[in-house]
Amino acid sequence: MSNLRQVAVEWQGGMRFKGGAPGGPSLTLDADGKEGPGPMVALLLAGGGCSGADVVSILEKMHVKLRKFRLEVTGERAEEHPRRYTSIRFVITLAGDGLDETKARRAIDLSLTKYCSVLLSLNPDISIGYDLVLEP
Repeated sequence: MSNLRQVAVEWQGGMRFKGGAPGGPSLTLDADGKEGPGPMVALLLAGGGCSGADVVSILEKMHVKLRKFRLEVTGERAEEHPRRYTSIRFVITLAGDGLDETKARRAIDLSLTKYCSVLLSLNPDISIGYDLVLEP
């Protein structure tokens, strides 16, 4: 597998852009937030999807049979331009057979510190943390 990734983005009018990988599905980004998520929300979605995939995969390797996985992501932005994220916080809700707090935290910690390429591509001064909710 190549280490290169490529996307094409095409202006759709207003503040809307449609894009994706060549030959793959596309999505609409809308800086006004009317017809799709804005780019900064899409960044949180990408981090959540990336970390979510890691956590699910790691827990499967730990022989956990997940019944529920929900991830909420909140990003705090700077007041001044470029208004980048200064902190990102996850609330992760899990339920599953064979799941305990130790396994859950190990999977999440591995994702956030070692495997999630989206989050690890961000500036290292961005505080990234999480809260864990385990359901029966």
